[in-house]
Amino acid sequence: MTTTTEAPPPHDDAWFDALFTAHATAVHRYFVRRLATSRDDAEDLAAEVLATAWRRRDDVPTGGELPWLYRTAGYVLANHRRKARALPVAAVPEEPDDVDPAELALDDDRVRAVLGRLSARDRRVLLLVAWDGLGGDDLAAVLGVTRGGADAALSRARARLRTAWADVERTGDDTGRTTGDDPTGTAARAANDDA
Repeated sequence: MTTTTEAPPPHDDAWFDALFTAHATAVHRYFVRRLATSRDDAEDLAAEVLATAWRRRDDVPTGGELPWLYRTAGYVLANHRRKARALPVAAVPEEPDDVDPAELALDDDRVRAVLGRLSARDRRVLLLVAWDGLGGDDLAAVLGVTRGGADAALSRARARLRTAWADVERTGDDTGRTTGDDPTGTAARAANDDA
């Protein structure tokens, strides 16, 4: 008996149009949330990711398009950050009238301080889940690990986040420094990277 397997749909113009419609906004938001620069940079980098998807369309897995795009976006963002160039001052976003800007700034500073105590990997894992809404399988695809590895990475990152948050609350130190004799926090970050 001969079994026939159905070929995946071609990655043609219609495929790319559907990919763009479904995921362009998510890719753009990925960069907006991670860049302190203008929205023009976010648009340019999102366009670069989508152009890469078109050039490498045969490498984009059917059903796993968004994780592939996020993984590619991570590489594009890393390359962008390596460039040494002057960055313009970002425009202050408009806030709703019922939000006290002083409270919002204090909360933002505290969150940044706590995130600053974590390793780059822990921050990446937490932000992919919290900002980008990735679940287990998609997170695993972006990180290039198994689902169990992604679940473990998320669990460890959350535990370290709780510890860092409790430390900031306990000490009142929201400068991003860890307590003890290491004012730069290098030892704590190195420990996070090794775990």
